[in-house]
Amino acid sequence: MHRGADAGHPLWDRIGALISNRYSWLLALLVAVIGGGLMGAIGQSASADQSPVALPPSAESAKVASLLKEFPGGAAAPVILVVTRTDGGALTPDDLAAAETARAQMAAVAGTNSPPIPVAASSDGEAALAPVPIDGTLSGFALNDQVKALREAAKNGLPGDLTVNVTGGPAFGADIANAFAGANITLLAVTGTVVALLLIVTYRSPVLWLVPLLVIAFADRVAAVLGSAVAEAGGMAADGSTSGITSVLVFGAGTNYALLLISRYREELRHNSSHRQALRTAVRFAGPAIVASNATVVLALLTLLFASSPSTRSLGVQAASGLLVAAVFVLLMLPPLLALFGPKLFWPFIPQAGTEEITDTGAWHRVADWVSQHAGRVTVAATAVLVVLATGLLATPVGLNQIDQFRVSSDSVAGYRTLSAHFPSGLTDPTRVIGSTDKSAAIDQAILATPGVVSANPVGQSATGLSQWQVVIAAEPASQEAFATIAGLRDSVHKADPGGLVGGSDAQALDARDGAVHDRWVVIPAILIVVLAVLYILLRAALAPLVLVAATVLSTMAALGLGGWVSVHLLGFPALDNTTPLFAFLFLVALGVDYTIFLVTRAREETPQHGTRGGIVRAVSATGAVITSAGIVLAAVFAVLGVLPLIVLTQLGIIVGLGILIDTFVVRTVVIPALFTLIGPAIWWPAFRRADIEDQARTVVS
Repeated sequence: MHRGADAGHPLWDRIGALISNRYSWLLALLVAVIGGGLMGAIGQSASADQSPVALPPSAESAKVASLLKEFPGGAAAPVILVVTRTDGGALTPDDLAAAETARAQMAAVAGTNSPPIPVAASSDGEAALAPVPIDGTLSGFALNDQVKALREAAKNGLPGDLTVNVTGGPAFGADIANAFAGANITLLAVTGTVVALLLIVTYRSPVLWLVPLLVIAFADRVAAVLGSAVAEAGGMAADGSTSGITSVLVFGAGTNYALLLISRYREELRHNSSHRQALRTAVRFAGPAIVASNATVVLALLTLLFASSPSTRSLGVQAASGLLVAAVFVLLMLPPLLALFGPKLFWPFIPQAGTEEITDTGAWHRVADWVSQHAGRVTVAATAVLVVLATGLLATPVGLNQIDQFRVSSDSVAGYRTLSAHFPSGLTDPTRVIGSTDKSAAIDQAILATPGVVSANPVGQSATGLSQWQVVIAAEPASQEAFATIAGLRDSVHKADPGGLVGGSDAQALDARDGAVHDRWVVIPAILIVVLAVLYILLRAALAPLVLVAATVLSTMAALGLGGWVSVHLLGFPALDNTTPLFAFLFLVALGVDYTIFLVTRAREETPQHGTRGGIVRAVSATGAVITSAGIVLAAVFAVLGVLPLIVLTQLGIIVGLGILIDTFVVRTVVIPALFTLIGPAIWWPAFRRADIEDQARTVVS
């Protein structure tokens, strides 16, 4: 028995009629014109020109970075020239003279008025360094261009037996920005290719894949401009990494929505000879699931506004805006195009009215039926596997330092490693302390009394009554020992001067780590609350949302455990980045609930007529193919993040990709059907009563 037009979705029935009639192509044209108008009015996104901003202005190290501008030369930030011989031998006087020439050439390119600091040789005589101040306000591609020019100046005329590297904080920032040079083009090209290939395999049609792909690609360009503008209007820092992740989300989620809609359209074509009526019915049933899925992900993304990191908050706004655009385009632009071209888009496998109903046959029906017959054993076995995978988290360290951010070699990392080999730790990138000038003696004493501090050098006073110290610590940069020293130094300085501040690279790394821990404790509960609220509104059942969220969370923890183990123990990455667990949890829970909504809305539709077990079996039978296709597409799209040379994005692609596959093939097709069968009609209370379900099921069977 097919429900078809008899089921009650009056609002969506009217919407379906609007976007499936013969004049609906005008609506698609209107959406396209509005999208093009937005891109023209707002202009191209400039977010990729900015560097990520990990720390809020309230962080102590961020306050130090701001106050440094009040000191003479404080607006400048030094890059460090490092010179060694290619044979690893000691530098000769001629080598040091060549290094001084390289420094002078760099200073001329930098154009700052800071007094020159001559080249200094290491104690072993095998390396030399010189800091070169540059404009500290540069960011993104502008910083990358400046550092590139400095590196070219350093190499100009250099003897062939010398090697130069340019490192330091600005150089690391430039190399990160360079990692996103052309990132949008690369991501779009690879993502578009992956989606196109998977759509061709899914639809087995040489033409159908073009329609959803073009709609989603257009939506992505509108989303990039609109999301960036919304973030900047809210005073947030849009950058290259947030733009790249947003594109991946728009392509992934947009393709999922299109797959669900087209899959239901193809199913309805088997029951209705009128392709417009079939499309109307498809929109009526798929539309609410798409809107609910989109609302869940958008609201979950907006929980990132509770994060402390400006870049994280920006990602929440940009990605939420992008997914809203994706849903609007899929719902308002794709159906009119499908109505315009008709069933011939499915050529050569055009669905014919009167063919066999997929909810009663097929591989997914056999899988669901077997699972429901062995629900207890399946639940125990699948849960055990997920728990074992989740234990991988216990052996996964979290926290990448600055030199471990790149998956490929970079000049800043090479120079930093050379510095570490020939100069004392902390000498080339000292910690900064700022305090009141009238408490200088107490602050100086407090700094030197702190365990782990090697030396403290007063370097100037500001016109506002502040003094600055450069402090060299013994620990390796961004190590646990360095964090302990910074924490101890802050305690000592704060006792000597309650208004004193400790900053610098190690302090920034410590603040970023603490901020990431804070964000996980704040945002993850908010995500779960949002997802639960949406499921309660959608299903109007007491138990089902709790069961679904619990299964999704267990799946997410399994993905984090497996992905973390793969990243650290198989691929050899030192640790997970501080932001990876939060972003992975967000995407896996939000996108996992996406598939849950696709499944349970169909189960809710089937349950009154076929009972709890029959309803979930038919739901898996009907949605198994589309959920599998959508999961493979989304996993592949996230894997595309691996084309960028930053470890954090590679890790995110690995964990989310593996998690989506686990969610698709284990949770959605095995765990949830087994749990629904075990719990029985109580899973739907009070939306459906047990007696109503059983009576309806008996009526259908008879």
